[in-house]
Amino acid sequence: MQGGSSGIGYGLKYQARCISDVKADTDHTSFITGTLSLREENEVHLIRLSSGGTELICEGLFSHPNEIWDLASCPFDQRIFSTVFSTGESYGAAIWQIPELYGQLNSPQLERIASLDGHVDKINCILWWPSGRHDKLISIDDENLFLWSLDCSKKASQVQSKASSGMLHYLSGGAWDPHDVNAVVTTCESSVQFWDLRTMKKANAIERAHIRNANYDAKKEHILVTAEDESGIHIWDLRKLKIPVKELPGHAHWTWAVMCNPEYDGLILSAGTDSTVNLWLSPTSAIDEATSERLYCYPSSEVLSNFLFYSLIYFDTFSLIFYFNSIAEPSTHLADPLLNSYSDYEDSVYGLAWSSREPWIFASLSYDGRVVVESVKPFLSRK
Repeated sequence: MQGGSSGIGYGLKYQARCISDVKADTDHTSFITGTLSLREENEVHLIRLSSGGTELICEGLFSHPNEIWDLASCPFDQRIFSTVFSTGESYGAAIWQIPELYGQLNSPQLERIASLDGHVDKINCILWWPSGRHDKLISIDDENLFLWSLDCSKKASQVQSKASSGMLHYLSGGAWDPHDVNAVVTTCESSVQFWDLRTMKKANAIERAHIRNANYDAKKEHILVTAEDESGIHIWDLRKLKIPVKELPGHAHWTWAVMCNPEYDGLILSAGTDSTVNLWLSPTSAIDEATSERLYCYPSSEVLSNFLFYSLIYFDTFSLIFYFNSIAEPSTHLADPLLNSYSDYEDSVYGLAWSSREPWIFASLSYDGRVVVESVKPFLSRK
């Protein structure tokens, strides 16, 4: 289904590419975003959806010293967030705190709680564990994965451990498993790598080309969704990594980001450089059933032997081959998974964020600094 946008808009002063849900704000539907200007003083905007859901209100506007390439809100403290920034010559990362009386101050200043200064290579992102309070952070640069201990009360951070991806892999991003605090996935130009934080060793990998983004399903264990430049969106069961269990077409140009809904099974957002946001429905409940059957209910050798004997009598060779193909692997394609395509953008869309408080609402951010908040309630009846 193709469509424009009936959403609520909000304009930033400069270009931008990252937006985050303020998960810890349980009283409001809020998002935080930051700008990407090389020459001008950059800004962080704290945005709240009005109680009537009709407008976006700027709750706070803060100066940020450098262009913001990554931004993530702390999942357990609504006043804390992280940024990865560039001075034009080098990259840095920091943890910031919004002043307590920011709504009553004329020019509120962000407080830098900690700087993540252990990196030599270009920093790409900061990861918070999404499932609750945790005193660890992850930072990812082109070649390394860092695990930090963070004490916000003492305004201190320290590298706890570090791992290298190897000379042949340049990391671009990652995601922290919401079901397992010791599991992290990183993306690079040729693979998805799975890490065990207890040993800081690679546990597994998916060899795929040009993966841009990865996101875990917060409601279902073992499910990972990846966005790839040209081959669209793939849904993986982490217990069986040989092939994706489902495939979605993606975008007309590069598929840049994917995000699973925090509440509704199989509801996925994707954004691309074709200036479009797509809403998909691809339930993972069917994946669980198919995987369970393959892992635990596969016919025994005796059953297969008897089946072969009698099948040779009653079936021709083609029918027998077709039967075994049908039980060996599930279908990786789903009929009509696209619920809606939001195409009322004038630039590439890089930022996506579902609301944790109202999971039928999402925010998107295009490179020209335009934030759009949409409701997907009209499509939930189709689930």
